[in-house]
Amino acid sequence: MITIQQRRFLPNKLKVTSWDVLSPFFDQLLSREINSKHDLENWLKNRSELEAFVSEDLAWRYVRMTCDTENKELEKAYLFFVTEIEPQIAPLSDKLNHKLVSSKYLNKLDHDKYFIYLRSVKKEIELFREENVPLFAEISTESQKYGAIIGSLSVELDGKELTLQQASNYLKNPDRSKREEAFNKIQEKRMEKTPELDELFNRLVNLRHKVAVNAGFENFRDYMFAAMGRFDYTPQDCFAFHDAIQQEVMSLVKQFTEKRQKELGHTLRPWDMEVDTKNREALEPFTSGKDLLDRTVKCFRKVDDYFAWCIETMDNMARLDLESRKGKAPGGYNYPMAETGVPFIFMNAASSTRDVETMVHEGGHAVHSFLSKDLELAAFKSCPSEVAELASMSMELISYDGQDEFYRTPEELNRAKEEHLEGIIKILPWIATIDKFQHWIYTHPTHTAEERKVYWVQLSKEFGTGMVDWSGYELAQAYTWQKQLHLYEVPFYYIEYGMAQLGALAVWRNFLSDKKRAVQQYKEALSLGYTKTIGEIYKTAGVEFNFSAPYIKELMKFVKAELAKIA
Repeated sequence: MITIQQRRFLPNKLKVTSWDVLSPFFDQLLSREINSKHDLENWLKNRSELEAFVSEDLAWRYVRMTCDTENKELEKAYLFFVTEIEPQIAPLSDKLNHKLVSSKYLNKLDHDKYFIYLRSVKKEIELFREENVPLFAEISTESQKYGAIIGSLSVELDGKELTLQQASNYLKNPDRSKREEAFNKIQEKRMEKTPELDELFNRLVNLRHKVAVNAGFENFRDYMFAAMGRFDYTPQDCFAFHDAIQQEVMSLVKQFTEKRQKELGHTLRPWDMEVDTKNREALEPFTSGKDLLDRTVKCFRKVDDYFAWCIETMDNMARLDLESRKGKAPGGYNYPMAETGVPFIFMNAASSTRDVETMVHEGGHAVHSFLSKDLELAAFKSCPSEVAELASMSMELISYDGQDEFYRTPEELNRAKEEHLEGIIKILPWIATIDKFQHWIYTHPTHTAEERKVYWVQLSKEFGTGMVDWSGYELAQAYTWQKQLHLYEVPFYYIEYGMAQLGALAVWRNFLSDKKRAVQQYKEALSLGYTKTIGEIYKTAGVEFNFSAPYIKELMKFVKAELAKIA
């Protein structure tokens, strides 16, 4: 059983039904006298308890809404929080921040323990503007519309109504006509929503630019680098990463594409990129959400008993919703629960190898939540994406040792590993494309939808092999960016996947040399939460926080060698 920390500041049965329920606790923190270091630390713990409670309340509203986007009551409950509660909290959080940094006992706090937290608090003070509070509420309201739009889409194939996630499995069908039919139907549905999604994105770009200008920034890109606490790298480093991908990764991607074309024996079309080139049926590693769960527990147990215990605990506490269905928002996530410490995994499983990757990925995030749940302050558990994704992407790779639970033969497992490792390499250019796209979007805030489309096509060529024939589907290609949920809901959260992927490959390389030590280092790093710098956390995991061209070259050589062993 898991131990849930008891509340010391808030009533146990507290529920957020109105702002009046919460405001007395903020007022108490603001008015309390702090007369010693002990008082200050107790104040910090009480504030943390309040913030954790509020965070988990919002988390459940978001989870329930995404599990059923057609339920207007669930949407209403979420929107109530982001429009009625969060705008009230924001200015009070700023006052609490000021109260903290102005305390004469601040310098008596343990520097090593509180350095990262206080650095973030000071940055929040710099960024806060009262006039941005209603804008954030509007952004939250607008951005959640993306999931509702995509979640409402379905197509009919073989007489069955399927979500887009389920229909995408047909793109692995050996029957080329079936793949083409599925591709066409998926694109038709997407194109129906293209104007609506374009307008939604226009509104979001405009709102985000206003936030940046209000906070004294020239553009939203620069604002977000500050807001996301990117203390360890700059936009110029991101551009260097883009260049390194072109320099060290694109040639390898082209080799994979040439191999695919040669084995299929015809010009590649967009519906030819996921099918097995040896004409084998798509792997079906599980049959249902329950089967996926059971196999994941067995898989994790082969790597580390603690990993399996985490997933079993989530199951016992009903913290999983795995299967795809109509009306469910797209994508997958692990949502940390700041108060109970037991997260929620949401995904759209449709019995594919990609679903296995998603499950172990989100399972890595879940393990991270468990390992950091007993840290003293909620803020200590709130990791930057570069660290969070190291947890998840490393788990994708070290869990290879248990993934025979999903596949019937060693050949099937090797096939899945080959797909995954090639996918790791192939997604790096996509990560660079999405990131570079965002830099352009937000440093050109007055761009038109047409200019945006033209720039996306340019980037697609820049980070493409030129070997896929999109003729007749040029418009669909020009809007492939609309598939990326992050652009709508969490802007600038994407390059971290690339940085963390490099770290994860290095963790796996260590794992292959010394499994026990690599797992121990991984767990020690995740247990730190965000109490150390990104570089220090990576070092604890036994790897470098490094995304230079030489490092990428070194890791690509390693992956290529591992692929050669299983090809």
